[in-house]
Amino acid sequence: MTNHWIDFKNSDVILIMGANPAENHPISFRWIMKAKDAGAKVIVVDPRFTRSASKADLYAPLRSGTDIAFLGGMINYILQNKQYFEEYVKNYTNAAYLVNADFRMPGELNGLFSGYDPKKRSYDPKAWSFQKNSDESIKTDPTLQDPHCVFQLMKKHYSRYTPELVSRITGTPKDKLLEVYKLYSSTGKPDKAGTELYAMGWTQHTVGTQNIRAMSIIQLLLGNIGIAGGGINAMRGESNVQGSTDQGLLFHILPGYLPVPSGDLKDTAAYIEKYTPKTKDPQSANWWGNRNKYLISYLKAIYGAKAAKENDYGYNWLPKLDPGMNGSWLMIFDNMLKGKFKGFFAWGQNPACSGTNTTKVRNALAKLEWMVTVNLFDNETASFWKGPGVDSASVKTEVFLLPAAASFEKEGSISNSGRWAQWRYKAVNPLGQSKPDAEIIHELYQKLKAMYAKEGGALPEQLTNLTWNYGFKRADGTIKSVDIHAVAKEINGYFLEDVEDIPKLKPGEKAPPPPPPGTPKKMLGKKGELAAGFAQLQADGRTSCGNWIYCQSYNEKGNMMARRGKKDPTGLGMFPEWSWCWPVNRRIIYNRASCDVNGKPFNLKKAAVYWNPNAPLPNGKTGAWVGDVPDGPWPPMADEKEGKKPFIMRADGVAAIFGPGMKDGPFPEHYEPMESPLPENLMSKQMTNPAVKIFKDANVKEDVLASNDARFPYVASTYRVTEHWQTGVMTRNTPWLLELQPRQFCEMSVELAKEKGISNGDTVEISSVRGKIDAVAMVTPRFKPFKIGDKIVHEIGMPWCFGWHTPGVGDAANLLTPTAGDANTMIPETKAFMVGIARKG
Repeated sequence: MTNHWIDFKNSDVILIMGANPAENHPISFRWIMKAKDAGAKVIVVDPRFTRSASKADLYAPLRSGTDIAFLGGMINYILQNKQYFEEYVKNYTNAAYLVNADFRMPGELNGLFSGYDPKKRSYDPKAWSFQKNSDESIKTDPTLQDPHCVFQLMKKHYSRYTPELVSRITGTPKDKLLEVYKLYSSTGKPDKAGTELYAMGWTQHTVGTQNIRAMSIIQLLLGNIGIAGGGINAMRGESNVQGSTDQGLLFHILPGYLPVPSGDLKDTAAYIEKYTPKTKDPQSANWWGNRNKYLISYLKAIYGAKAAKENDYGYNWLPKLDPGMNGSWLMIFDNMLKGKFKGFFAWGQNPACSGTNTTKVRNALAKLEWMVTVNLFDNETASFWKGPGVDSASVKTEVFLLPAAASFEKEGSISNSGRWAQWRYKAVNPLGQSKPDAEIIHELYQKLKAMYAKEGGALPEQLTNLTWNYGFKRADGTIKSVDIHAVAKEINGYFLEDVEDIPKLKPGEKAPPPPPPGTPKKMLGKKGELAAGFAQLQADGRTSCGNWIYCQSYNEKGNMMARRGKKDPTGLGMFPEWSWCWPVNRRIIYNRASCDVNGKPFNLKKAAVYWNPNAPLPNGKTGAWVGDVPDGPWPPMADEKEGKKPFIMRADGVAAIFGPGMKDGPFPEHYEPMESPLPENLMSKQMTNPAVKIFKDANVKEDVLASNDARFPYVASTYRVTEHWQTGVMTRNTPWLLELQPRQFCEMSVELAKEKGISNGDTVEISSVRGKIDAVAMVTPRFKPFKIGDKIVHEIGMPWCFGWHTPGVGDAANLLTPTAGDANTMIPETKAFMVGIARKG
């Protein structure tokens, strides 16, 4: 999240789309209601009239999988009615950049952007390049009038998204569209703030990343990024999803969002050259230009003294991805089904229930030699070998179930949706033989290291050279148990040598005269000291840091994550002394964009930061930002010599309305889901996202699709319920929660139920081309039929928290969902697919 749940109270308009926080994040709704109490308006856009919608001032329905059409219509409305915040757009976005004159868009190329290769199903991003000056800086048109500038291209692209066409695609009535557009675009004023809340309802699509990109464009047009009450805010599906991604548990990143290297990058120099952006703009901070410091410090953290300059800091021991390949969820189980894995760890997961196209997942598990599951309870994954329709005798997979400790049985940090890392203490000892995850990992590592030492093996150094000093030691020096505080300190980082604080000279600046003899050296840090922040990290092996964005979380002042100060100086709900927030305790990301180029807040009443030119500094100079921790100490942009642009993680310092780094287009474009009720895309001749990976193998019978198929005429989506968590491994084992939501159900409209002869409470069979499940019919006016084009389309919905392992509750909804993923992230498309439904008995 760019902001935090508490910050919702500062919003004037809250758009909930792709999420249902009243149901799935009920504590967050406290702050939404506080905003309403202060006069804010709440908009909910959802296929179903949800619990969140029941508290909305304005509700609009839409068909699952058509969010980009809806949002594209809003972009068009904002531009046509000049509702955008012009000062913000000109100064803080790439709207003025000139794109090469040969660039073409979907309106000209039948739904495609220029540079598409149909054989490779990919784009050449060079086709989306910017025009350059002789010094390689990007050409701009500050007036935003040049036909090749981003602003004019955006206007042209989204002029196709008329209210009439958007209504035909989404099923949202035209009057509702215009109501939403008018209300939300009212936040494009300096004294207004609009925020957007999304969750898996946006991400789990083949255009999931572009859903969020479309909203990003809206927020940038309205000036809603970097401000109190603004932002694009992901409602995380678990309490520590933010922390897990921060620590590198996604397939394509290392801790701190460093890219995982591919095998063709032979050394750190090649890695740094590829992944370190460059800029010609003197007003760009280009913070990723420090990537070398973060990489080398990370290598020192994992390989310790064995990571030396002579061996490139152990870079060759770091596991690599094969060039062009990825380790996404979809690819893991595709390769597993094809027999490419011997073993598998399911750590705190239940893929035989949560995985899309669950039949494929369960069949893939049967191809393994062994599997280890680490969980609190037995579940569909651990017991897949005795599940419905499985011939247990034919399954050769040996399964080990390791009992894990619950959250209150262990100590450590947890990072919430707003990036606040909070320390939690152990309440009770783990039950029986269960152990904290850290202890399980520790014992596993010690055993593997001993086995490698005794027996040898392929590439042992990447494991045997790991530094592993996180614990309480026995007399012989071996570690008895894990000290989680030592782990936290390793993540924070520390000095491996004394490092002198030598000021970095600016171009043309003369070095100061040497100090008098005997003057003590000014030290940045001494050997063994914990780093105070990531600005202290070095690229020469003198610092160690497990995750640069968490540098400052546990420093010489103590465990910052354990703080519980309740002061709120700004009154905006930042609470800077409560826990610790990455990066550097900054509560609102890109907060300098909340001010004009002179550092004056656009909204004085809700100023996240402001520039005080008279604030005294330790070096005797004056001028500092006041309020939240700013995105850098530099003065405002009006100071052309010293000032920096606010979007410091971008090489050019501004936010990207035009995004040439995407795999499926620099502007979001509407495509139908991989399974659709329509014979064609009403927006263009290109039916589906042209850059998605197609899973089509004659030897994989599970990978089938059925679009515009009379057997499966109804749109379906999956969602969560308050009473169950994830696949229900914990909540289905909690009797009172299971009593509240006892079995699989299917919500459908009154009209569809009448058409199919189904009554409330009937058992129905829901089927897709991949499988079928039974459910209890929940006939409700919360769903309404959609008018899509010239036809009536029905949509149904099911929770995905049930599975066969709990008797009598029904099986997984994901037995119905397809093997299809987002073009950029490969997240599965489980929120829009096609099914049939029939009454049983």
